[in-house]
Amino acid sequence: MSNLFNAEVLSVHHWTDRLFSFTVTRDPGFRYQSGQFAMIGLEVDGRPLLRAYSMVSPHYEPTLEFLSIKVPDGPLTSRLQSIQRGDTILVGRKASGTLLLQNLLPGKRLYLLGTGTGLAPFMSIVQDPDVYEMFDKVILVHGCRQVRELAYQERLSKDLHQHEWLGEQVARQLAYFPTVTREPFRNQGRIPSLITSEAFFEELGVPAPDLDCDRFMLCGSPAMLKETQAVLDGAGFSEGNMSQPGHYVIERAFVDK
Repeated sequence: MSNLFNAEVLSVHHWTDRLFSFTVTRDPGFRYQSGQFAMIGLEVDGRPLLRAYSMVSPHYEPTLEFLSIKVPDGPLTSRLQSIQRGDTILVGRKASGTLLLQNLLPGKRLYLLGTGTGLAPFMSIVQDPDVYEMFDKVILVHGCRQVRELAYQERLSKDLHQHEWLGEQVARQLAYFPTVTREPFRNQGRIPSLITSEAFFEELGVPAPDLDCDRFMLCGSPAMLKETQAVLDGAGFSEGNMSQPGHYVIERAFVDK
C-alpha cells in the first residue's frame, strides 16, 4: 500500500493574500488524533513535494481541513495556494505530532497557545469532546500581526457554541482570546508577554498558572516557542513527550514553506 493517498479538494477559502484554508476528502482508512499533523502536498515533476500540516478538522470529521500560509517563492505553498475545487492533493497515511492529551499530566486548565497558522491543531482540539472531559477550562490564545489574520473567529466565538452536541461544553468551558501585535484591537500583545501579565489572567477570570492545575500546548513561530518555553521553564513547568508526560508540550514540525 502506498504511504500516500489522493484527496479531492472540496472547498478553498482565502482569508487574506497570505492565508488560506481548504477541505479535502478523507480516505476511510486514515486515522489520527486531534492535534496531530500529516504530510500533504502535490506531485511536482513526477515526485511528491510534501510538508507537515496540522489537521484543523477534529478526528471524527469525514473530511479533512487544513490552514496554510502563502509564500510566493515557497516550493509547495506557491503551488498549493492555487488549488481549486476538484483538484487533487496528496496526503500521507501516517499522522504524527506531540500535541496530544496523553503527553500532559492531569490538570484543571489547558492553555492552547498559537501564532499564525499554529492555530490549526488547536482548532481540532477545541472540537474534541475528550478535552472537555479532561479539563475544566480550555483557553485558546491566538496571536497574529493583523486582525484580518485571525482565522476562524466566527467559528470559535459563535458557531461552536451552537454545535449540536458540543455547544454546551464549549459555551461553559472554552475561552477564546485573540490578540494582535501590529494594529489596534481589543486584545494586544505577544503571547510570551501575556502569560507573564497579571491583567491577562484577571481578564480571563482565572488564577495565575501553577504546577498543579495548569497545562500548556504551544504551536507557532520559532520566536514564540522559544520565548514561551523560557517563561514556562523559569516557572518550574516541565516539557512532556510520548514517553514522559509533562506540564507543557510543543509542536516543532510546523510548516513554514
